[in-house]
Amino acid sequence: MTMTMHAPARGAVLDTTTLTVTAITRVADDVVAVELARPDGSRLPDWAPGAHIDIELPGGKRRQYSLCGDRWNAHAYRVAVKREPDGRGGSAYVHDSLAVGDAVGFGGPRNNFRLAPADEYLFVAGGIGITPILPMLAQAEVVGAPWRLLYLVRDASSALDLGRWNGHPSITFHDASALGRCDLDGWRPTDPGVRVWACGPERLLDAVEAWPTPEGGVAPKTERFTASAAVDAVSRPFEVVARRSGRATRVEAGGTIAESLRRAGIDVITSCGQGLCGTCETDVIAGTPDHRDALLDDAERAEGRVIFPCVSRCIGDRIVLDI
Repeated sequence: MTMTMHAPARGAVLDTTTLTVTAITRVADDVVAVELARPDGSRLPDWAPGAHIDIELPGGKRRQYSLCGDRWNAHAYRVAVKREPDGRGGSAYVHDSLAVGDAVGFGGPRNNFRLAPADEYLFVAGGIGITPILPMLAQAEVVGAPWRLLYLVRDASSALDLGRWNGHPSITFHDASALGRCDLDGWRPTDPGVRVWACGPERLLDAVEAWPTPEGGVAPKTERFTASAAVDAVSRPFEVVARRSGRATRVEAGGTIAESLRRAGIDVITSCGQGLCGTCETDVIAGTPDHRDALLDDAERAEGRVIFPCVSRCIGDRIVLDI
């Protein structure tokens, strides 16, 4: 990941180093678990449930994967990678070419899907979306909070081996090939003390986000793997000001804040370029963001305190950023 002479935006990866692949295990027909450690076996940065790391593969492919191992093991990370036939080549490389002993670039961890305190938890996971949820189950157990998990898969062969959670009475496994489409509305909480965390395909998350929030409750927290349709909204030119350097530049209708700042000589650290990973999170000093990321919830968007310049824009003629 490129480092710059400017101080990185808040939430950006501050260091990129190298990790070694220590194990690769098939955990479903189309999913492998990859375990990583420092070459010298030293301690890795701590992380909390919901966190992900950047992995840079040969050829410059940089991907984000949720940490799904034991957070108390300070010397190993574990991620799970699903083969995506229509992807950009990263998952194919992991499945077909990555080997034990290989070195990969590493950045993070970062957390845009943090678990917050709740009286009770409802977790909803679709397919590979189970990966960030697994550490949350362990955390709920540690704090003694009741929880339920709805785990949806297209068929049994695509379900991950859940290890210690296999057969747990609080987990409902829904095999679509055998049971058909799940009645998600039947899972909608009516108790404001129940908080929802969901991760998976777009259609699943759209359905969960459409659930009415109980009075006094909190809207579901979701994590997406693809950008939302809002990214394609109508755009208009505006000016962006980088407060630290005092430079200003125009963002054209078809461009991005990050691209425009780079043309003005201001390096911006980005990774996914889709408003998904959180690498480029930047504080807003003045102006109103036009949020087009898939990270912030409604309350955070209304506050307007941060922006993801790889995709988001400005409502109005000018925005000033702390960069």
